[in-house]
Amino acid sequence: MPSAATENSLRQRGVRLTRQRRLLLDLIDQSGKHLDAESLYQLAKEKDSRLNRVTVYRTLKLLKEGGLVDELDLMHYGGDQHYYETRLKQEHAHIICLRCGKVEEFFGEPLKKLRHQIEAHFGFQILLARTEIGGYCPHCQALRAQEVAQCRRPE
Repeated sequence: MPSAATENSLRQRGVRLTRQRRLLLDLIDQSGKHLDAESLYQLAKEKDSRLNRVTVYRTLKLLKEGGLVDELDLMHYGGDQHYYETRLKQEHAHIICLRCGKVEEFFGEPLKKLRHQIEAHFGFQILLARTEIGGYCPHCQALRAQEVAQCRRPE
């Protein structure tokens, strides 16, 4: 269920939280994944067979414009694919494996410190910060090491 703050934010913008909008917001918030529009549509379709793609895209645009949802590219791992998450979480960094696409979220004091350093150094008022870090997860590091070792073996 969307929080009262979410409903108030929509109401202030003159947007009704319809059953379908509520469903999409719930799926984004509770899936535990970063969903693209098509994945979101497929999940929503399982719960409401009358839902169509146009509604999903319009709702994502509305929620994004309303500041309730962030649109992420996650290091373009999925090409031009965009992913969505609610803005209800505290600020965090996305750690993306460039091999398998696994996404981890990092919450912590170092991000807050970095934000304060940037504001102090540049006299800049930060309203939104998105941090993405690309690299290789432990599993993919091991796979890469095996591949490199195999390439170095004489045949």
